Amino acid sequence: QVQLEESGGGLVQAGGSLRLSCAASGSIFSIDAVAWYRQAPGKQREVVAAIIRGGNTNYADSVKGRFTISRDNAKNMVYLQMNSLKPEDTAVYYCNADLRRYSWSSGLNYWGKGTLVSVSS
Repeated sequence: QVQLEESGGGLVQAGGSLRLSCAASGSIFSIDAVAWYRQAPGKQREVVAAIIRGGNTNYADSVKGRFTISRDNAKNMVYLQMNSLKPEDTAVYYCNADLRRYSWSSGLNYWGKGTLVSVSS
């Protein structure tokens, strides 16, 4: 069984910072691409940032220059450093990963349950 668990959400004032963590546990051979998504009330889920195993990253225009995604392959951890937070960043943030459980298996996609980030003005 594979699980993704997010942590680090909370309430912060505008201009503040939070660091989200995503821990992957279970039988995992390799984690390929990992992305952070968010879903605000009444809105569709959207991708915020993504990182592949080699380290290349991509960001939504709305968070470029403010958010940084990183990973620790040895620990099966992915992080999202969020700076200069704005009220419009308020959402539930989800971790999503493409990973392989065994060397011979194909990749599967997994979601965490999310962590709430609230930014007050």
